[in-house]
Parts: sequence; structure tokens; C-alpha cells
Amino acid sequence: MKTTFAWMLLSVLLLGVASFAQDQAPAVNHNTWTSGAPMPTAVVAPGGVAVLEDEIYVVGGVNADGTTIADTQIYNPATNSWSTGVALPTTLTDGVAAVVKNVLYVISGGDSIKAGGTQTNAVWAYSPKTKTWSSKAAIPTARQSMGVAVEKNIIYTIGGVDLNGDRLTTVESYNPATNSWTEEAPLLVGKSEPSVGLVGTTIVAADGYASGGWTGDNEGYDAATNTWTSLTSDPTARNAACAGGIGPQLYVAGGADDGNPALTLTESFKVSKNTWTTLAPMPQAAIWGAPAVYKGQLYCFGGESAQNGGTILNNVQIYQP
Repeated sequence: MKTTFAWMLLSVLLLGVASFAQDQAPAVNHNTWTSGAPMPTAVVAPGGVAVLEDEIYVVGGVNADGTTIADTQIYNPATNSWSTGVALPTTLTDGVAAVVKNVLYVISGGDSIKAGGTQTNAVWAYSPKTKTWSSKAAIPTARQSMGVAVEKNIIYTIGGVDLNGDRLTTVESYNPATNSWTEEAPLLVGKSEPSVGLVGTTIVAADGYASGGWTGDNEGYDAATNTWTSLTSDPTARNAACAGGIGPQLYVAGGADDGNPALTLTESFKVSKNTWTTLAPMPQAAIWGAPAVYKGQLYCFGGESAQNGGTILNNVQIYQP
């Protein structure tokens, strides 16, 4: 009897502890936006943004004075605070960044987001161990406004625009293990500023600016077969949005279309159902914001409040699916 009573008492206590822990767990408010600490330096179209060692690196960009910078701003989501990292060896805007095996890669881009600038095919690698940047094999096609995704430790650079203003179908992959580039199957539609994210094993490249104007074109890439497949187009054709893959969906926020200087529109694309859904809008309309995905949330850094002359933003907008 005493043993039975002891077990009953222990069970009640354990249930009480579990209930208390459940009551104390923070509630998740789905389909909502929150704000992070403002960026020390407001920027639009960074040279690259990526998550490295639980911090988000925002490299380069164009500041509020219209100057292209080399600064590295580091955001810590856990403490909601900023610090200054090692500056890129050169000023850079409108490139892409990705992390493979704890090394940050910043790829291509240019010295301006306006016509008449120059482009670079440089690839820079940052090691948090040595706190240094080093040069890697150059990307074959120098370009700006492309998309980027990492699948099985290979970096895929997607689309973009060249110095002639041509919207590219170009897809090139970089293997950090061999420091080498490979030309992959091209996009079905050439475009710059696509909304790109990895969803499962599919790299989704939606939206962008094509030769004929804004496009909602949506494509999925299978790295195993090196093929692109046409998917359901975005109902709102736009470019330069903040986008990323989270779970089974691609999330796309902001950007601009033919009729608006900048959008607050947020949508998700579910690959398995090939459908789009409209979600809670961004608090601040933004184009050319910098996306990062961290612990199931989409972070949108800075950007511009409107095309061609809007305010350069220093805000951090965070979406919880």
C-alpha cells in the first residue's frame, strides 16, 4: 500500500511540474510581425546576408547618403543587439551571401545599385575562427540582383542582371570543398531580384524583374536532376522582395510591382500543393530589404521605403509563420 501511495503521489507531482512547464512556455503568435533592434547603419541592397554561428551578418550595401559601404553589421537574435564585424575588403552592394560549414561566402554584386556602376566576379570567404576574409575562385558570370540558395553544401546563384541590363537565366553553382564553379541548367525565364528559398529539396525561384517588366514567374529546381519545373505564378508579380524557405513553404514579403512604390504584401507558396496564400502584411513597406531565415522565422533587414528615392530603412522586421 505504501509503495502504491508513493507512486500515486509521485505521478501527481510530475503532472503538476509538466503542467507548470507548459503554462510557462511562451506562446507563439502565428502569422504575425514583430520588430528587432534597429540597424546601426541603415542600408539597402546589401552585398550579402546570411546566418553564421547563430548571428546574422549583414555585409555592405548602400547607406542613407547613397554611399556603397564595406561594413559588416552583426545581429544577435537571442540578445536583440548589434555588433560590428570585420569589414569586407572592398565596398559592395547587391551581391549574395551563403554559409557552408561555418564559413560565410559573399558573391559577386557591384559598386552601385544604379545604372552606370561596375560589377565584380569576386568571391570572398569569411572565417569566424581567424576573423579574416580571403579570396576564392571567381564566379564565371559577374552579375547583380541574383538569388541564392544552399542545397547539400553547394551554393546556387540564380538569375540576376548584367552590365547591359539583360535579365539572366544563368544558374551557377559553387562547391566550397573544391573551390570550383559549375554551370547548371538555366532558368526557364530570365529575371533579376527573384524571391528564392530552399523548400525541402526544391529551390524555388519566384517573381523578379524580367525583360518585359515585373513577373510572377515561379520555378522549382531539383539539384539531383539539374532541372527546372514551372510552378504556379505569384498572383502579385513583384521584384526585390524579402524571401526565404521555412518548412514546406516559401515566404515572400514586400518588394514592388508595376503599380506601387513598395509593398507590404506577404504571401507564402506551398510547394506540395502548388498554391499561394496571402498572409499578414509587413508593418513597413520595403523594397530591396535583406532576408535571412533563422529558427523558423523570416528576418527582413533595412531596404528602401519606395523605389527610386525612398527612405533608406534601418528597421528589422521579423515574421513568425
